[in-house]
Amino acid sequence: MERETGRVEAFSDGVFAIAITLLILEIHVPNMDDAISSWQLLAALTHLWPSLVAFLLSFFVILIMWVNHHEFMLWLRRCDYKFFFANGLVLLMVTFIPFPTALVARYLGTGAERGAVAVYCGTFFCASIAYQVLLRSVISKRRLVRDEVPEEVLDSVRRAYNFGPLFYGLATVLALWNAIAGLVLCSSLWVLWTRLRYRPFREY
Repeated sequence: MERETGRVEAFSDGVFAIAITLLILEIHVPNMDDAISSWQLLAALTHLWPSLVAFLLSFFVILIMWVNHHEFMLWLRRCDYKFFFANGLVLLMVTFIPFPTALVARYLGTGAERGAVAVYCGTFFCASIAYQVLLRSVISKRRLVRDEVPEEVLDSVRRAYNFGPLFYGLATVLALWNAIAGLVLCSSLWVLWTRLRYRPFREY
C-alpha cells in the first residue's frame, strides 16, 4: 500500500510543480524600444508591480498547499476510489490558480480590480471546499488513517479546515467592496495553514 500512496503523491507533486511554474509566465518583459535608457527600463519595470504581487501571493499559497498535502499524505495507510477523486478535486483547484492570478496581475490597480480579486478569493473558497472533501474522504470513521495517527491531531486539523470556507467566503465578499482588504483577509488565512500540525510532537 505504501507504493500506492507514493504513486498518488508523486503524481500530485507533479501537478503542484507545473501549477507553481506557470505563475511566472504572467510576468512579461516590458516591450520597449532598444534605444531606451536604463532609467526608462527601470521605470517600466515598476509598472509590473501588480504582476509581481500576484506572482508572490500565488507562489506562496501553492507552496503552502503543497506542504499541507505532503503532510496529509503521511496519514494514509491505503487509497481507494473516493480518495482518488477527492484528491483530483484538489488538483483541479491547484491547476486553476494561475488563471485568477493572471486576472489580478492584469487588473489590480484598475477599475476592475474588485472583480478580479473577488474571483481570486473565490478560487480559494472553492479550494478550501476541495480540501474539506479530501479530509473527509480520509478521516471519516478513520477509514484510511494509519492507526498510529492520534485522534487529537485529526481533530486539530479538522477544526482548522472549518475556518477555510468561512474566511475565504468573507474575503470574496469583502473584495467586491475593497480589493486590497479582500486580498489581505485572504492571504492572512494562509498563515494559519503554515502552522497546522499534522504530526504530534513525537513523530509517528
